[in-house]
Amino acid sequence: MLSLVTIIFSSFVIALSGAMMPGPLLTAVISETPRRGFVAGPVMIIGHGILELALVTALLLGLAPFLEKAEVFAAIAITGGVILIWMALGMFRSIPGLSLSWEVDKENSGHLIISGILMSIANPYWMIWWATIGLGYILHCKQFGIWGMLMFFIGHILGDLIWYTVVSAAISRGRKFLSDKIYRGMIGICAVFLIFFACYFIYSGLDKIIS
Repeated sequence: MLSLVTIIFSSFVIALSGAMMPGPLLTAVISETPRRGFVAGPVMIIGHGILELALVTALLLGLAPFLEKAEVFAAIAITGGVILIWMALGMFRSIPGLSLSWEVDKENSGHLIISGILMSIANPYWMIWWATIGLGYILHCKQFGIWGMLMFFIGHILGDLIWYTVVSAAISRGRKFLSDKIYRGMIGICAVFLIFFACYFIYSGLDKIIS
């Protein structure tokens, strides 16, 4: 019992420390929350969690060695960078017509799930982390059977869910202080960050090919 508690706690802490680092998913949550409401963070994490569950399953079935190949890393990094540039350009184009809407768009909540999946895929280091650190942790948890794996995944998802819920709540509660001008500035800053991440990913991919 103590081992299972240790697994879920350590998994939670590791996931929380990773979630708090800036990345495409955090940028997307920050940009979507003023427009879509408090649900943006939690719902995007549903998409993130669905993708992670599929990846954990794939890793257990033997995907890890394939992901560790230099050419695969390069392909993932460059593709992810291109996707981020495409998203950032779309954000830049939308800035002039953006206006704050504090009503939760329940009909489009499914799109937030897809965004959560796409932003995770667009970050190549997310997949590489799972193929290295994540895989090592999974192999350790397998010693405790299905309960060990379950506690690992619950702890991991809780770390992501709590952090992004806190981010969405903080932004949503700041609605009284956000004007359309500030909102457009936030979107512009987020788009710049996406471009930065994209260039870094593409550079990393090309560096792998060259070296």
